[in-house]
Amino acid sequence: MANTKKNSNDNMPNAHLHELFVDELRDILGAEKQLLKGLKKMAGKATNEMLKTAFEEHLAQTEEHAERLKKVFESIGLTARGKKCKAMEGLLNEAEEIIEEFDGSEALDAALISAAQKVEHYEIASYGCLVTYAKLMEHAEAEEILTTTLNEEKETDVKLTEIAMSEANVAQ
Repeated sequence: MANTKKNSNDNMPNAHLHELFVDELRDILGAEKQLLKGLKKMAGKATNEMLKTAFEEHLAQTEEHAERLKKVFESIGLTARGKKCKAMEGLLNEAEEIIEEFDGSEALDAALISAAQKVEHYEIASYGCLVTYAKLMEHAEAEEILTTTLNEEKETDVKLTEIAMSEANVAQ
């Protein structure tokens, strides 16, 4: 029998994942909102124009990611509500330390890329798990939305690596 209430645990496949899925959605929504402030600061500190532009582009993308997450919540019949992400808080605190330590240094942009890639890898891991949970619970709309964001996070990571290898990590 088909389940008409999308967020009911009773009849959905792999219903044991539902609470974890919702908790992880709340965590990554909080993380995306926290990241907005961090990306503004990183963009402001970057000295390389390509890197500054990459941070600014990812800032706009991050705003879109938060909006997409609201659609994911809607798709499973819930109101979007984030929670403080302790992992993102730690990653952004580390980025802040890096900025303080390397501000004015030729290595600042390389340090910013390092901090940003740590954030990207956290997001890639989080979205990867969410895509898997959505797929296993047959939340097709959520899976599609989350996959789009996962792919953008991966593209950002590749872009940061390219900037590091061609610009920030090499002596000019």
